[in-house]
Amino acid sequence: MLFNTIDYIIFLPLVVMFYYLLPVRFRWMLLLSASYFFYMCWKVEYILLIIISTLIDYLCGRVMGRYSEKKKRRPFLIISLIANFGLLFFFKYYNFAVVNLNELFEALHFTAYIKASSILLPVGISFYTFQTVSYSIDVYNGKQEPEKHLGYFALYVSFFPQLVAGPIERFSSLTPQLKQNHPFEWKNVRAGLQLILYGLFIKMVIADNVSAYVDKLYESPADFNSLSIMSGLFLYSFQIYSDFSGYSTVAIGSALLLGVHLMDNFKTPYLSKNIAEFWQRWHISLSTWFRDYVYIPLGGNRVGKRRWAFNIMMVFTLSGLWHGSNWTFIFWGGFFGVIYLIEHFFNKRFPTINPVKPFSVKHLLLALKTFILVTLIWVFFRSQTISESFVVLKSLFVNGFLTGQSLNIPLHVWIFLGIFIVSDLLLYNKRFDTWTSSQNFVLRWFIYALLLFLIIACSGVEIFQFIYFQF
Repeated sequence: MLFNTIDYIIFLPLVVMFYYLLPVRFRWMLLLSASYFFYMCWKVEYILLIIISTLIDYLCGRVMGRYSEKKKRRPFLIISLIANFGLLFFFKYYNFAVVNLNELFEALHFTAYIKASSILLPVGISFYTFQTVSYSIDVYNGKQEPEKHLGYFALYVSFFPQLVAGPIERFSSLTPQLKQNHPFEWKNVRAGLQLILYGLFIKMVIADNVSAYVDKLYESPADFNSLSIMSGLFLYSFQIYSDFSGYSTVAIGSALLLGVHLMDNFKTPYLSKNIAEFWQRWHISLSTWFRDYVYIPLGGNRVGKRRWAFNIMMVFTLSGLWHGSNWTFIFWGGFFGVIYLIEHFFNKRFPTINPVKPFSVKHLLLALKTFILVTLIWVFFRSQTISESFVVLKSLFVNGFLTGQSLNIPLHVWIFLGIFIVSDLLLYNKRFDTWTSSQNFVLRWFIYALLLFLIIACSGVEIFQFIYFQF
């Protein structure tokens, strides 16, 4: 099992302390050792997968660097892609493929049967696979010089703050920072601690407190009244947001303690005016990865309308499949793609002349529309099967508004959500550390005290793993 919060609170300061005590030339060794140890606390033998990916991409990158012609580089890019996506397929998608093939064989009355695997999914495999694949593609395209130092490349692949759930960093952004001499700076420590505090708050106080009610709803959605289903879907929208953005915020803060700046992964996505903007603000590192390595190579928007629509649907469908080996995720991504296209063509037909001002009535109405659409699409993300998704949606609109079971969500949960929503409004196009640092001393320390109190007093005793660890 990966570190719980207490383990991480002990582990991180020790790494930071020794990091600044060591000479610069030895720091990569400390960070690499800490990163491997961090991952092995979940399952020791799976560190071999990271090492295999690291060695293959390092060697392929070095060989590609010897040739100026893409034709000669291509075989080594193919080796990298087959090795990385092969491992990803086996551990994440093999059983999904087997189940569907067996169902196909049964429908065709074939006697063939393929046995499923019982191997656990390595935590974070989708994240570090995409990270190391981006390096190989960049080297192949001549956008990145091959890394000669195996230790720094291994650290890029496994840097512990963002190893298991992102952000998915690019080699050109992360590795130069890992090589720099970062002197101890109080501004980085202060900003890092601010982000860690806020990340723990939205994970432990918001996400963990609403999870029980969401789980209860999805155990038997048809039994609940429409108001309770509506409330449960609302809660899940904030559970998935606070859970994932909480991890990203802690990761960014942890790296900042070491002087390393990771990219922002969330920017108040539920205040987006449309689905296109939502995906510019939600899981930004994944969205930009698909833009750069799938959408643009497919032709982007430099093609005809039909081909462009195909490119959009391909990106959203693959994004859904990236999240999990289930048809629910494919439907989830596909619905986002369809709504993206509908909004795009509607805006083309009825263009907005004046820009939408932040927090104007029009902005808030558009954001509400986007939030409702996203909340409904989250049903497919949360459900175990497609049929369960439609049961939830049907029950939402068919069940009586107040007749049936109720979730009985206590008042304190709504208060926590209210605090989080207000904080999201205040942080529109801002980050928690920069916003709090701009406030006066009294307000700033009141916020720190309030968040710390809520984390200690209101987080549950049960340990909830981050949702995105499964991806």
